[in-house]
Amino acid sequence: MKSSLLSADNIERLSEVLRPVSDEQDANAAVTLLLKPKSRDSDTLFVKRVEKPDDPWSGQTAFPGGKRESKDIDLKQTAIRETMEETSINLLFRCNFLGVMTTFRSESKPEMKVLPFIVLLEHEPQIKLNKKELESFVWVSLAEIFRSKNSVTLSFGEFPAYLLRNIVVWRLTYRILNNFIQTLETLEAATHKFSKDI
Repeated sequence: MKSSLLSADNIERLSEVLRPVSDEQDANAAVTLLLKPKSRDSDTLFVKRVEKPDDPWSGQTAFPGGKRESKDIDLKQTAIRETMEETSINLLFRCNFLGVMTTFRSESKPEMKVLPFIVLLEHEPQIKLNKKELESFVWVSLAEIFRSKNSVTLSFGEFPAYLLRNIVVWRLTYRILNNFIQTLETLEAATHKFSKDI
């Protein structure tokens, strides 16, 4: 992975390969993959859910998000509301919605269809976690994510995962993150081919 792909300029080019924000794809939940640009790289926000017996994602590392409520006009509003409720980050303030990915169906709750929104932050947000839902958060650079693809062995099997410092990204969040990484790789390949053809 070339570091130039991780620059703010190239991250913004994602809007050319992502689906439009209005493409809801019959989803009923939304998560937000936040990108915070820095010198020739970008950080991504991960949150760790508190452990709850009634939560199928109890204790897991995830992206901010949740299920659409009847008051939400659309899934973009779901992403905005959930991100605000969980992290206090206001996506209506100095944020650029680059687009959405394809819908992902939850393995734990197949009736839940999750639409990931890719959002570029244009400021340094102040995060205040909703301690009823989230235990902690961490920013991880895309460069580190690219290097961390691995697997995790649990008592009930081995699963593909991203091993980031002291956190494990697996299952639904892994699938979303892995698809996003593949999108970046496709973008890099297209950029590289274009530069060679000139």
